[in-house]
Amino acid sequence: MGFFDFFTSDLAIDLGTANTLILTKGKIAVEEPSIIALDRQSGKVIALGAKAMQMHEKTHENIKTIRPLKDGVIADFHAAEQMIRGLIKMSDAKKRFFTPSHRMVICIPSGITEVEKRAVRDSAEHAGAKEVYMVPEPIAAAIGIGVNIEEPMGSMVVDIGGGTTEIAVIAMSGIVCDQSVRTAGDVFNRDILDYMRRQHNLLIGERSAEKIKFEVGAALAELDDAPEDYEIRGRDLLTGIPKVINVSYAEVAFALDKSISKIEEAILRALETAPPELSADIYDRGIHLTGGGALLRGLDKRISLKTKLPVHVPDDPLRAVVLGTGHVLRELNRYKAILIT
Repeated sequence: MGFFDFFTSDLAIDLGTANTLILTKGKIAVEEPSIIALDRQSGKVIALGAKAMQMHEKTHENIKTIRPLKDGVIADFHAAEQMIRGLIKMSDAKKRFFTPSHRMVICIPSGITEVEKRAVRDSAEHAGAKEVYMVPEPIAAAIGIGVNIEEPMGSMVVDIGGGTTEIAVIAMSGIVCDQSVRTAGDVFNRDILDYMRRQHNLLIGERSAEKIKFEVGAALAELDDAPEDYEIRGRDLLTGIPKVINVSYAEVAFALDKSISKIEEAILRALETAPPELSADIYDRGIHLTGGGALLRGLDKRISLKTKLPVHVPDDPLRAVVLGTGHVLRELNRYKAILIT
């Protein structure tokens, strides 16, 4: 078996709008932003992942940075293929004289179309996959946080990623009812960007908006453990000169309010469509929050106040999906029912 391991490799991939994670041999080998920098004239890859993110919004006309995924699905096929291939190379520490054949399990949003599924499969095959399996994100997240999806008990998972928020009620190895809304981390960044422009006449970039979200992002205007104000630099729209202002978490909570309300409405819609017996299970078990959005301060409390249900956030919500995908990869026969081929 060891000899054949040299020719093949098993990869679990969480292909996200904001970050891509690759798990191989039970360990997370790659955790990089989903972005690639290309030379405009030659089309050659200059950088990908964290290095490309450092160049984002700072390049001259000969270099372009591309985020190949939008709203959880592939928007730029060519760039996605190059990015997947590059990240797979990063995950393989061994120097080989040939490219091994890969068996991949990739997680996808539950609400994507057949065309979007085909784009994921084709990109993976062009990047060297011999076998491609896909698994819906909410199911992967549920497995990743230790939920037994095979039992006849209802579990509700809310996975807030970069491009989409996936809400699903899971029982008996399947999704009973789900909601997928394209309101997630990227929309939060845009909300902060717009707020800074309207309220402070300050023009900031996408990366600065994301920094504000990490440092002082909040879903509630009143927090028990409040972060200190964050200093942000940008361009004054009135004078055109760079300036610095301090942003408080209460301002960010106000900026994100409408988008978080959309997620709350989608959760309520999913709860309305759940069969009564599963609703009883959810009442006992509560709602599981996963994805990067689960790290937003006070979000669990806000959703709990809205739904009157307990809300649980795992220790590592960001890696829940890739850990679940890795678990599916190790036990493909057991999870045949949830795989999309």
